[in-house]
Amino acid sequence: MNFTIVVIVVAVAVVLDIIELGLTAYLVSWIRPGTPGQFSFMLFNSLWSLLVLAYVGLTPTYYDRLFHRLAALGLELVTLIFWFAGSIALAVWIPASVSCGASVPCGTAKAASAFGFFLWLAFTGLAAIDGLEVMRAPRDGGGPPKPAQQQTQQQPIPVDA
Repeated sequence: MNFTIVVIVVAVAVVLDIIELGLTAYLVSWIRPGTPGQFSFMLFNSLWSLLVLAYVGLTPTYYDRLFHRLAALGLELVTLIFWFAGSIALAVWIPASVSCGASVPCGTAKAASAFGFFLWLAFTGLAAIDGLEVMRAPRDGGGPPKPAQQQTQQQPIPVDA
């Protein structure tokens, strides 16, 4: 696996996720009673994504016994589906024919929808990279990548005549 690309994508996703968390938390706090489900789901997506990014980004380095390639791929696939569904639901909630004007919550909802699509792209990229890695890796149970084992040649045993 090319760790440089994965680290960059994970770092970008963390930054985008923190921005999305702030935007959706503002929307949920703005409409306190009767918050639409789209806002709550996007807030859940932000918190869920931070946990997934922590697993994908930190576990292979610091807790390699807990890391499993197929589990990471499954979490990334579920998360990208969550981001796509939530961003579509939020975009549908925003009125397309009406300009937001000076409405801060409307503009915030548009920004949250846009950042949701960016996060969907980030998780799609992570899932593609991990999917290629899973397909290339040997079928050894999907644990962390193991260092190449050195082959030792057996020395012939001298025979006394």
